[in-house]
Amino acid sequence: MNQDARLARVLDDEQQRADARVRKFEDELDALTRARRSESDDDEHDPEGVPLSAEWSRITGLLESARSNAAQVEAAKERLADGSYGVCLSCGQPIPVERLEVRPFADRCVPCAS
Repeated sequence: MNQDARLARVLDDEQQRADARVRKFEDELDALTRARRSESDDDEHDPEGVPLSAEWSRITGLLESARSNAAQVEAAKERLADGSYGVCLSCGQPIPVERLEVRPFADRCVPCAS
């Protein structure tokens, strides 16, 4: 298997994981929304652990992060398709394969990303 085919496979695998995370957090947020509708609005004074508002904030942040990751992977797949994958968006130099293997959606070399 050539390097491009291997990286395409890695990106496909990464996309599946990213999409699964998005679905997971969307499902958690939906469940929390349903629970919020059935609970009292005064969850801040609930002695039973974490208030729904805190959980809402936590899950919303995780969902935003998962969506961002999925978008980065999709952008990397588009760069692979148009031939610009593996080229730093800042300096135009090749991104080392070792970096792409660890972070397949990287769009900048390490010096430019720092």
